[in-house]
Amino acid sequence: MYNANLRGVGRRFKLVIMARSTKEEAQETRSRILDAAEDVFHEQGVARTSLADIAAAAAVTRGAIYWHFKNKDDLFVAMCERVRLPVESMVQASAEQEADDPLGQLRATCLYVLREAAGNVHAHKVFGILFHRCEYIDTADQIVRLQQQSFHGATDNIERIVQNAIARQQLPATLDTRLAANLFHACWSGLLNNWLFSPDSFDLARDAERFVDACIDTLRHAVSLRR
Repeated sequence: MYNANLRGVGRRFKLVIMARSTKEEAQETRSRILDAAEDVFHEQGVARTSLADIAAAAAVTRGAIYWHFKNKDDLFVAMCERVRLPVESMVQASAEQEADDPLGQLRATCLYVLREAAGNVHAHKVFGILFHRCEYIDTADQIVRLQQQSFHGATDNIERIVQNAIARQQLPATLDTRLAANLFHACWSGLLNNWLFSPDSFDLARDAERFVDACIDTLRHAVSLRR
């Protein structure tokens, strides 16, 4: 009886180890596919890249890709989420009415994104793909719609942050919040876009704080942004 119990415990332990190993292997394959997608999308552009291209770069079968992702759109979204989810959670946190320092949190988020773009290889590639390697040919394309949703969502969150900052007397009460949000979004994303297009034109990591502070100073002092 004692030996039988030991054998039963041993079998259960072995099954747990095997399940854990299988899960880790699946996660490693998924990560390898996402890394390959970054590389191929960045090199060829999204529209010109097929799942077969990504499978070849990841050294997996197309079946392995379909095991983890429904289609190319699903793979594209998952690739972006690795970079964008931390950013979006930070923005949403500063957009909450309970945020103690909405303007400070907006500044921290912007600095985080710029520094990630300059120093994190995954962020650099994904931002480069989003800004320069997505060929918006068909406006009904799922990837285009997702990008539009993300764009409008970011502007809406910035406006809520501006409203919260006004409520905490961090910004003028007469500020036109929608105009301010659109301008801030355009300045900040335009800065990132320009650097991704020509990284040698200025030192993004070194001057990130000055750039972001200039954008915030515009919200504070530009009379043309007042109602």
